[in-house]
Amino acid sequence: MVHIKVTKRAKSVEYAIRDVVVSAGSFATEGRKIFYLNIGDPVAFDFPTPPHIKQALCDAIQSEKNYYAPSEGLPELRRAIAEKEKRVNGIDITAENVLVTAGVSEGIRMVISALIEKGDEILVPGPAYPPYISYAKAYYGKPVTYETVEEENWQPNIDDLRKKISKKTRAIVIINPNNPTGALYRKKVVKEILDIAGEHDLLVLSDEIYDQIRYVEEYESTARLAKDIPVVGLNGFSKVYLMTGWRLGYIYFHDQNGELQELKESIEKEQRIRICANTPVQVAGVAALKGPQDHIKDLVERLRVRRDYALKRLNEIEGVSCAKPDGAFYVFPKIHGVGARWKTDMEFAIELLKATGVLLVHGSGFDPAYGAGHVRIVFLPPIETLEQAFNEIERFVKS
Repeated sequence: MVHIKVTKRAKSVEYAIRDVVVSAGSFATEGRKIFYLNIGDPVAFDFPTPPHIKQALCDAIQSEKNYYAPSEGLPELRRAIAEKEKRVNGIDITAENVLVTAGVSEGIRMVISALIEKGDEILVPGPAYPPYISYAKAYYGKPVTYETVEEENWQPNIDDLRKKISKKTRAIVIINPNNPTGALYRKKVVKEILDIAGEHDLLVLSDEIYDQIRYVEEYESTARLAKDIPVVGLNGFSKVYLMTGWRLGYIYFHDQNGELQELKESIEKEQRIRICANTPVQVAGVAALKGPQDHIKDLVERLRVRRDYALKRLNEIEGVSCAKPDGAFYVFPKIHGVGARWKTDMEFAIELLKATGVLLVHGSGFDPAYGAGHVRIVFLPPIETLEQAFNEIERFVKS
């Protein structure tokens, strides 16, 4: 009998957002109704991909644009991304400083693998999008979460961040607008983080996948505020352009002094190994950026109504409290019974699923320290579906 030894790296990988779907599988096969409030996929609900983007993909395939693209991305897409960042976020970057990836998650993996050696540390907001934590561990680094303060709508605690910098720190991650909390970081706070990075000669990684999904005006991209501090930006097409399953993202390098050239070249080598991102989808990405943008305003306004409804319903439930999200499409409520009625937030999520069919993500899956005692809920479904789900949550908590 052959014994296959699996690496510790592979066995340690976790991704809470999709791991919880395994728990729902048996219930779905039994024919029970499941309220999927776990994955941030607007296209799975009533936010279809805009017609001109779908048509561009079909046209690309029909016109035989089915070949390998350059590993760094189609030149026309890299130019369109640079133009979009200037138009939307006020960032001056060249097309040469843009690298196309198969979604933001691939970009995260590539950047972290090029940055982290064994024992190196990376500062990540707590709670955070799980791949930043999982990939840091996978490359034998140490993710260190800095506090974000729930009572201040999940703004970063600058003093805590500063205390956690060590000689092993390689980079500071900013996720703004934030997943999982929906927080929109104030410009003053982002500037303070940049100042700290400058003091300690640290790279800043700025995840801005939700840059155009926000419900207040106060927002500036990290790179726009950075001046001469190097920033690696991560963004993509899944959320704003409703192309979740298409897997298209990008990395850009805000690098006024040429400090990121070696990092960029290393990531380009990683891109060559995996050949390229999907070519027809890249062609459609150009159409997404250069075509009509009307759907974005409609997307945000419809989400605002659902955000307000979700927030109202949650804060009406005794034993639940929720800070107001100003971006993305998540709420991150605190479940006050965790630690008493339920031992952990994972136990709460599993018991809720068993009793009601409502599938959420346990908060500790986004960080065992600052996410514990919470759950993440997407407010993407129509109001009618949200109403049914929140009725079930309310009944469960009251019972």
